[in-house]
Amino acid sequence: MIAFIEPACFVARYIDGRPIPAELPREPDGLARVAAVLRRLHGGPPMPSGFDPFRVVESYRETAQAHGVAEPPLYRWAKDLADEIEAARGAVEQVPCHNDLLNANLIDDGEIRIVDWEYAGMGDRFFDLANFSVNHGLEDDHDRVLLAAYFGAEREDDFAALSLMHFMSDFREAMWGVVQQGISEHDFDFAAYADEHFERLLRTASSARFGAALP
Repeated sequence: MIAFIEPACFVARYIDGRPIPAELPREPDGLARVAAVLRRLHGGPPMPSGFDPFRVVESYRETAQAHGVAEPPLYRWAKDLADEIEAARGAVEQVPCHNDLLNANLIDDGEIRIVDWEYAGMGDRFFDLANFSVNHGLEDDHDRVLLAAYFGAEREDDFAALSLMHFMSDFREAMWGVVQQGISEHDFDFAAYADEHFERLLRTASSARFGAALP
């Protein structure tokens, strides 16, 4: 242990790095580096907790309503579509996942290191991959390079699974913004944040790529 800062911040080791450069996820070598660190994470030892995005959005809705936040107008539509995605995914292998792969949570000091493990738990590797993709604005060609680097081969089933979990990444993020409206004390426009992600998942759901991926 390096330090423990009140109220509850545990510092394990200082990393002298920076968030990964914006151009890195657009380069094959950069995507290969990301794929390698995620493959290592997903192949690691089991975690004691779990993370199921299909249940998380339900939990966020319940918590938000308990704190006086109305159900978002698009929630029921998004939940119905999420149920279809869950059925299409079926039983998936549970692996250690980070589940919050924002650019700010990836530090490059010559090696890509992942920080902020608040949402980590056993889950679907495709949620992690989709979460990274969505948060870094990857396009179809970038996703294919990422998947080929991760799995060692290009497979349409992997591309379809990633496409579906793009929707769940934004649905979780949108509902996080909804629940924060009821519980957060930070001076931030969480309603606008939620709306932004609902708008993005609308675009995802209307895309030809998503339509081809959902049976």
